[in-house]
Amino acid sequence: MGRTAAILDVDGTLVDTNYQHALCWFEALRQHGATLPVWRIHRHIGMGGDQLVAALTDDAFEAEHGDDVRAAEAALYGDAIRSVAVLDGAVVLLDALREEGREIVLASSAKAGEVDHYLDLLDARERVTGWTTSADVERTKPHPDLVAAALERLDADEAVLVGDTPWDVEAAERAGVPTIAVLTGGFSEAELRDAGAVAVFEDVPQLLARRGETPLG
Repeated sequence: MGRTAAILDVDGTLVDTNYQHALCWFEALRQHGATLPVWRIHRHIGMGGDQLVAALTDDAFEAEHGDDVRAAEAALYGDAIRSVAVLDGAVVLLDALREEGREIVLASSAKAGEVDHYLDLLDARERVTGWTTSADVERTKPHPDLVAAALERLDADEAVLVGDTPWDVEAAERAGVPTIAVLTGGFSEAELRDAGAVAVFEDVPQLLARRGETPLG
């Protein structure tokens, strides 16, 4: 049996995007008559945009405004993405996993252009086995489709997800994959453990230092 493969969430785990997304959703919703506190929006970051609008408002608002809100958020984030930075330890993690002979898939349901930008920031194309985009899933997190799409790119018998939100953990659990979580997405250790994370670390460097305590050991 080969080494356990790594499915790595991107937004909030490898690149620092969660708060940009929260502010873009705030403005997109406000443009269409729904002004919500940013903290509440942040609680839903990591959930797919196809579900987030209804979760934050209601089915009636989603039916009338959902597509327009998503289009507005995409345009706003198209500008905000310039401020995105790689999180500490992300590239080191890719190299460490590759040196151990593990397969690595970057699991994202972002649009292809956004994923391309992140691949460039991480210099990841030669470091990983593959990656996903929004084109690979019909339903976004917390549905398991994204994790299932990542698994299809692997030959390994076992895999573990590294993520940063309860939605990551729930999606992986539905796909039968354990999750190691980091706090860089802005969710608490209690929230991540309550969702089912098997281990929680402050950030990727701490995960690297203590990965022997995890399924990546």
